[in-house]
Amino acid sequence: MSATSPAIPTAPPDSRRLHLPTLSIEGFRGIGSLSISRLGRVTLFSGENGVGKTTLLEAVETYAARGRRQGRYSVLPHLLQKHDELAMYTAEDGVQILRPDWSALFYRRLVSPGTSISIGPGTEEDRLRIETSSDLSPEVDSFGEFPDEDFLAFKILYKHWTHYVPFSPSMSDRISRRRGSSGQPESQLPPAIRCESLGPGLPSNRAMAQFWDKVALTDDEYRVVNALNLLFLDRVERVGLIGDDDDNEDYPGPPRRAVVRLKGEDRPVPLKSLGDGAVRLFCVALALANCRDGFLLIDEVENGIHYSLQRDFWKMVLQAAQENNVQVLATTHSWDCVAGFARAAAENEEVDGVHVRLEKYGERMRAVEYSEEDLVVAAEQGIEVR
Repeated sequence: MSATSPAIPTAPPDSRRLHLPTLSIEGFRGIGSLSISRLGRVTLFSGENGVGKTTLLEAVETYAARGRRQGRYSVLPHLLQKHDELAMYTAEDGVQILRPDWSALFYRRLVSPGTSISIGPGTEEDRLRIETSSDLSPEVDSFGEFPDEDFLAFKILYKHWTHYVPFSPSMSDRISRRRGSSGQPESQLPPAIRCESLGPGLPSNRAMAQFWDKVALTDDEYRVVNALNLLFLDRVERVGLIGDDDDNEDYPGPPRRAVVRLKGEDRPVPLKSLGDGAVRLFCVALALANCRDGFLLIDEVENGIHYSLQRDFWKMVLQAAQENNVQVLATTHSWDCVAGFARAAAENEEVDGVHVRLEKYGERMRAVEYSEEDLVVAAEQGIEVR
């Protein structure tokens, strides 16, 4: 069995436009150059440790945020802080502070005027670009040039929009004093694409509560219960959150936490007492409901989910992604996960499921796409394509 050669696929019945039908990444963190000719409604990425699967998800998150803000976080510094990519900076008053190490965003940490990152679909005009420059903007007179030899700024470009982010905190202060914003007014900035990310670990109670508040008393609440019943064979009757928000410092109560009512039980039980698999299913179902018309990114998607549930799990993900118009990108190390995904995707002809294996040879990186037919044969014959 061999991987299929890249080809323009026939549009599936679920033909609503994907935000990223293809993907190109240039110069972003550990990815020098990567081109993927086809993404699906749900795309599962596999590959060895260190090949760049997590970096790919972070690139898509950056693209969705247009390089700016996603939810409560500014996406670029948040990404660096998550990886402890910090550098010591001496402020004008002599105080030393830790700040994001911006060079870590760029391939091989090579940063000089003109270094660039490109993320987006195959059409170059639709990609997000992040460039470095020693001049904030030759076309914006109010900025002018700054003579600092070591000064560099980000120049974030998307379509006809440009935004400037200085590397140095002191430069950021100088810009804000000279001009209220670095770039076009907020009203002219392109909107971010809704995007939720689930990491290898489990979300906090607070994150689960924020997800839950957006689906409570809606049809999505029933979908969450149905997801849990994949694990508990229809024993779950209800789900709810109890406790107080932890924002009240004067009268702190127990934090909000998810509880589950099981058939035959007199009292609800904490969701976390049912195991990591229950929490994982709960969070994925909630996230699918919370990122309607956007992206859901799941790193190490197999974590906590028993191999025997993989097929049903992916059936749930494929169906919910179609219903909510969500584009899902997930990574895995597990062959059982790939096999379960293959079977579920083959059974659901209305939703386009794609499996891509990432490979790296020295500095070179490539994506190998497998058709659903290839994956089903591999699953039946035990041929691993992780």
